[in-house]
Amino acid sequence: MSTDTDAAVQPFLHLSPDQVVSCVEALGFPCDLRLIALNSYENRVYQVGIEDADPIIVKFYRPKRWSDAQIQEEHSFSQELAEHGLSVVAPMLIEGESLFHVDGFRLTAFARRGGYPPELDNLDHQLILGRTLGRIHRIGSTQPFSYRESLKTQALFEEARDFLLERFVPRDLHPAYDSLLTDCSVLVAERLAQYGTADQIRLHGDCHVGNILWRDDLPHFVDLDDCVSGPAIQDLWMFLNGDRAQQELQLAELIAGYEEFHDFDPQQISWIEALRTLRIVKHALWLGRRWHDPAFPRAFPWFGQERFWSDHILELREQLAALQEPSLRLL
Repeated sequence: MSTDTDAAVQPFLHLSPDQVVSCVEALGFPCDLRLIALNSYENRVYQVGIEDADPIIVKFYRPKRWSDAQIQEEHSFSQELAEHGLSVVAPMLIEGESLFHVDGFRLTAFARRGGYPPELDNLDHQLILGRTLGRIHRIGSTQPFSYRESLKTQALFEEARDFLLERFVPRDLHPAYDSLLTDCSVLVAERLAQYGTADQIRLHGDCHVGNILWRDDLPHFVDLDDCVSGPAIQDLWMFLNGDRAQQELQLAELIAGYEEFHDFDPQQISWIEALRTLRIVKHALWLGRRWHDPAFPRAFPWFGQERFWSDHILELREQLAALQEPSLRLL
């Protein structure tokens, strides 16, 4: 992963409104100068007003994160899903292209879609989410990615230890953090012992409520920027919330909807807490690696403070306990 001190990344970090307008107009859209920066940190995303037309969404890709081939594969997957009638907000095609290089920036454009997050305590919403993901995964399982990454598992713990321990974790919390990474790593490996390449399909990869727009009783999936090869449960577990009984009811509805369109291996339920642990570790590592980006201290001012690391260590302790409990049941 590139660091934000790399010279190639600096223009991206200081992208100006004038540069946004210039890039959008280079794509053939007459901009009316109405710009709204949207809630994105890894990339830069704007709603851009267009003269005599609906606004569009423009994404500027962070340099050195993905190759052009990886981005094109993301776009192709989105377009493939859309062609099969799934409501996925795929990149716009302009003269047959979806990825553009303008003034040293890589960008793509999307039609603007509205909506609101799904209600995770609404079992009807869970059933519909399951159906939609079953359709997405049925298509995702037909062929592999050639360039996108596979879901990281054990290597993530060593990356966190090597990068965060000396740079961000307060000295007096080093023993606790180091010990928890080791213990969690062991239990995650045990939970994922049966996970192999045969379980990998093309996934959305970052399937949380912030990436779903609910409208007209249907979920509309956005932002496949983190699409990966991995197990189906990775796109399902983040829709579970509440206590154990609530999660089991939600899981039952999700899987009932899912299996209307695609088979599900119930063994993967035992991987949920391992995947949750990996996401917690990955989030802290992501914040640390991006800390030189001025957008991150503004958006996450609490990161790096001792209180954050105390809470993070507590969260890992809770995950360590969860990894030792029985898996959720499929009712």
